[in-house]
Amino acid sequence: MDIQIATLCDFAADYGNGKMVINGTFDALRATKLPVVHPHCSLAMRICVLPEDSGDHRMTINIIDEDGNSVDPSKMPIRADMPIKVPDEVPFLTRNLVLNFQGLKFSSAGIYHVDVTVDGELVIRLPLRVVKVQGKAAPGPSPGELA
Repeated sequence: MDIQIATLCDFAADYGNGKMVINGTFDALRATKLPVVHPHCSLAMRICVLPEDSGDHRMTINIIDEDGNSVDPSKMPIRADMPIKVPDEVPFLTRNLVLNFQGLKFSSAGIYHVDVTVDGELVIRLPLRVVKVQGKAAPGPSPGELA
């Protein structure tokens, strides 16, 4: 199993024909005050599986702070069964996954991580910086900016 794409973004959509659109990818949020609530973002992933990956798997997604604590313990980690069946005559399959987050609260500035595990093994860790900025940011929001 190979994670070909994994990113946080403002918006992502899977068109159902193998195509995924990703808009506004980011790895930092700027906030004028803390704690800060990010109104909406998406985790966009493209997974490639091979015939030998066939079987029952379990995916877990968690957004954690520097101490390893979930940013929202009442809703995370997110767990999903992931049964895979690749026909023998097919060399590989790809699937797009889009997970939308609403109202993520970050209590302080620092480094956060989006951890994705499959069957208990960490397969991707995306870093996310939350930075406190003074006053108003420059005109026009930057990707991932909260003002």
